[in-house]
Amino acid sequence: MLVLLLLAACAPDPACPEGQILVDGACEDYVPGDPVPPGDAWQPGPGTTWQIQFSGALDTSLDVQMYDLDLFDTPDEVLDAVRADGRTLICYFSAGSWEDWRPDADAFPEEALGEPLDGWEGEWWLDIRAPEVRALMEARLDLAVERGCDGVDPDNVNAYTNDSGFPLTATELFAFNRFLADAAHTRGLSVGLKNDVEQIPELVGWFDFQLNEECAAYDECELLASFTEGGKAAFHIEYVDDWADAEAMAAEVCGVGPLLDTLIKTWDLGAEYLACGR
Repeated sequence: MLVLLLLAACAPDPACPEGQILVDGACEDYVPGDPVPPGDAWQPGPGTTWQIQFSGALDTSLDVQMYDLDLFDTPDEVLDAVRADGRTLICYFSAGSWEDWRPDADAFPEEALGEPLDGWEGEWWLDIRAPEVRALMEARLDLAVERGCDGVDPDNVNAYTNDSGFPLTATELFAFNRFLADAAHTRGLSVGLKNDVEQIPELVGWFDFQLNEECAAYDECELLASFTEGGKAAFHIEYVDDWADAEAMAAEVCGVGPLLDTLIKTWDLGAEYLACGR
């Protein structure tokens, strides 16, 4: 009997069918409630100018309306410089992956760590069904409030389309993404949907903007129309390996898709800046 109990305790969580989510180790029907209203949270429309930078000496001198900066790594004086000029501060963190260099990395349970993210050293998919993961994401949102962020850019929220190591479904990602949006709005934060274009029709009502990477490369920019046609910004990045190719990339992608606010960037998201229409 003891052996059977131990085996049961170590058994992996079940794979729930679409339409259900895992709750306390069992699959239950998922019935979403209404979204938490954004209240006074920032609501950008198409045509909002912006910059995103995660590496190198941070340059706050650009005449743009929004900066997207790392929640953990950005020094206080940089955040202060952005806010001092009346610009909107969006803070980035990964909501769907574990990064071994983050200050809260040791707080994640080992069983919630899945497969490594292809091409991203030190990063593993998270089991977004785990209550501990959700609690840690709420703590990150609290940190965003504490650091004076106006909103958040939670990344890696499409694990069900990747080899995450967990039997995640689209329904479970709907539930997780709506949880993130509601938790952000409860704290007065604006929140963007990062990529996850397959779920846009079901999630656009929860999120304040879209932040998309490489929709032109993947021929899926038209999927962002649910945001822009509803008066919500779709911030869009196309990447180049060499900055010398930026102008050529701009000539190719500027104007693609429905009212996108497009930047050309290199993969390390440094200080370089080339915006369509500017």
